[in-house]
Formats: sequence, structure tokens, C-alpha cells
Amino acid sequence: MADRRSFNVKLFIYDLSKGLARQLSPMMLGEHTSIVVYGEEYFFGGGGILSCFPGGTILGMSDSTVDLGNTEVPRDLFQEYLSSLRESTYRPEKYHLFEHNCNTFSSEVAQFLTGTKIPSYITDLPSEVLATPFGQALRPFLDSVTITPSGDNGMNGYGQW
Repeated sequence: MADRRSFNVKLFIYDLSKGLARQLSPMMLGEHTSIVVYGEEYFFGGGGILSCFPGGTILGMSDSTVDLGNTEVPRDLFQEYLSSLRESTYRPEKYHLFEHNCNTFSSEVAQFLTGTKIPSYITDLPSEVLATPFGQALRPFLDSVTITPSGDNGMNGYGQW
């Protein structure tokens, strides 16, 4: 009988505005997420899917962490899954700040690993922002923003804006 190991899955949440978004408006953009499992942090940006040791991006340690539960998905199967995502849905050129971003990636990966998506207050934020006059005014600027991780497989940190 095969040995079934269980691995903890965490959602790292980074406040990219470092508190400014919460002070100005509860509907401002500013949260970046990643999935931490198997001792690595996985994220998606303008450079595609990358990984590093937990807290190893230029953003440092996350501002908050959500325990998403455990997975019995073996690491090698997870790596195959990520490879298929890298070649299709999460190629670098597919990144879009509002529709296809780090949060959609985190939610999809969490669903694969645990059967549960990340909290909707994170994934619904872009559409809530865009529904406001302020969001509509900012859209041309925000559409031009991409996150471009740099380095070897993300190990050198989380890149430039």
C-alpha cells in the first residue's frame, strides 16, 4: 500500500501598497498572493510561473498568511501540473492585472491542491475596483502595469514594476 503523505498549503498575502491602499480606500488594489507548499513559494506575474523559498521574493515575508489546509498531491504530480499551466494558461504574455493575475493563479492552484479556492474578497477585488468611477479613471494606467519577476526560477526575488 502506498504511503500517503500530507503537505500543508498556505496562501501568502502581500500588501503591495504597504498599508496605503487600506488608508485611502478599502477597494484599492494592492494585494498580491502566492501559494506555499512543499517548502516553496509559487507565484505568477509578467515572467510566468516562478518559485522561490518562502519569503524569498523582493517583497520579503508576507503581510498575512491563510492556512488553506493540507494536500495529498505528490510533489512530482504538482510539478507536472505546473508545467502544463506554464505551457498553456499561465504563460508570461497571458498576465493581466485585472483578469489573469497572481490571485487567479493562487486560486486555481489552491483548488487543485486542496479542493478549495482562495477567499473571494481577494479574487473579487479587481472587478469591485473597476466598478467604481475611481477604478475606471485609473484603468488606463493600471492596464499598463505588469509584474516581471527576474532571476533564475524566481530565486533572485520578485522583479520590477
